[in-house]
Amino acid sequence: MTAAKQRGDGPLDGVRVVEFAGIGPGPFAAMLLADLGADVVRVDRPGGTWPPLPPGADLTHRNKRSVLLDLKTPEGAGQALGLAARADILIEGFRPGVAERLGIGPEDCHARNPRLVYGRITGWGQEGPLASRAGHDLTYLALSGALGLTGPATGPPAFPANLLGDYAGGALYLAVGVLAALHHARAHGRGQVVDAAIVDGAAHLTTMLHGLLAAGAWQDRREANLLDGGSPYYGVYTASDGGHLAVGPLEPRFYAEFARLLGLDAAALDREDRARWPELRAEIAARFATRTRDEWAEIFAASDACVAPVLSLREAPRHPHLAARATFAEQAGVLQPAPAPRFSATPAALRRGPATPGADAAAVARDWDLPGPAGAAPATAAAPESTQPERQDG
Repeated sequence: MTAAKQRGDGPLDGVRVVEFAGIGPGPFAAMLLADLGADVVRVDRPGGTWPPLPPGADLTHRNKRSVLLDLKTPEGAGQALGLAARADILIEGFRPGVAERLGIGPEDCHARNPRLVYGRITGWGQEGPLASRAGHDLTYLALSGALGLTGPATGPPAFPANLLGDYAGGALYLAVGVLAALHHARAHGRGQVVDAAIVDGAAHLTTMLHGLLAAGAWQDRREANLLDGGSPYYGVYTASDGGHLAVGPLEPRFYAEFARLLGLDAAALDREDRARWPELRAEIAARFATRTRDEWAEIFAASDACVAPVLSLREAPRHPHLAARATFAEQAGVLQPAPAPRFSATPAALRRGPATPGADAAAVARDWDLPGPAGAAPATAAAPESTQPERQDG
C-alpha cells in the first residue's frame, strides 16, 4: 500500500470526474465518487442553482472542487469540453436534448475524448413519452410502483423524503453505472453513455417483490404483507412517551426472544394465525405503551429480538453503535455522515468541505493541464436564462 493510500485518498484516487451543477441525484452521485477518492470538478453556473444555499450548507458538494462556467456562451462550453477531454467520467442532469443544444452532449465530448464515460441522470430517462416532462422524486416513485408500497392500508402512501427516488433509485444507480462503464472503457478503450433514470432505478428496487407477487406470496395492496406493516411482528410501535420502536423479529427464535422480553404470551397468541393478527398487534401495542422508548431500548439492547429505537437525525450520531463505528464525522463544525462503504486498503475520507463556486479554477487548470484557468468567471455574472426549467433531476 502506498503512503498516499494510507492517507485516505480512497479506491478511486486518480479518477477524474466532471460534474455539471444540478440538484438531487447528480450531486449526490458525484459526492459518492468524491468520497471514494475521485477528483471531482463541479462546473457551477453564474447565478447558482436552486435552491439557493450558502456554499458550505450543501454537504453533497464536499470533497469536490469547483469552476464557474456559463455554458450558454461559446467560451464556457469550450472550456467545459476541455475538462471533458481530460476526464474519465462526466455527470449531467439536464433534460434530454439540453446538453446537445449547449454543445456539450455525448457526441461533442466523445469527439474530444472517446474513452469518456458520459453519465446522464434524469427522472424519466432519455426517451419515452414523459422524457421531456418535469418531475421530482415523488412523481417518479409514484409511477414505478415503489411509492404505492409505503404507508398504512388506509389513507395516502407515506413520504420517504427524497431518499428512495433521488438517491437510492437515481444516484446510486448512476454511480454503479458509470463505474461499470469505466471498467469497460479501461478494458476496451471505448467510453459510452449511461442513461440512469430514477423511475427505472426505483422500479428495479422492487424486483424481489415482483417475484413474490408472481408467486402469489405478495398482495398488491398496502399493509397486507409480511414486510409492509401487515405483520404485527414487523412494524413500528408507540411507547408511553410518544417515542417509537421498530420491531422486526421475523425468525421464530428471534420472535421467541422478543416475546419473552416484551412479556408476551407467545403460546396464547399464535403468530402464524393471520386471523388473530389484529389481536396480536393490539397486545404488542399495549405492552409497548407501558414504558418509554428509551426504557424499552435498554431492555432489548443486548438481545437478538430485532428491536431498535426510532431515532431522529440529531439523535442518530449519538447512538453508541454508530459512535463506535464513527458512522458520522465532523468537519468544519458540521456533523455529517462519513463516507461509505469502508475499504481495508484504500480508506475514504472527508478531505475537504463543500466546494465554493469558482474557487478552484486555477488549481484545476494546473492539475488537469488546461491551457488557462477555466471557470474563473466572476460570481456576479448574469445568471443563464431559463436555467431551472432545463433540469429534470430532484
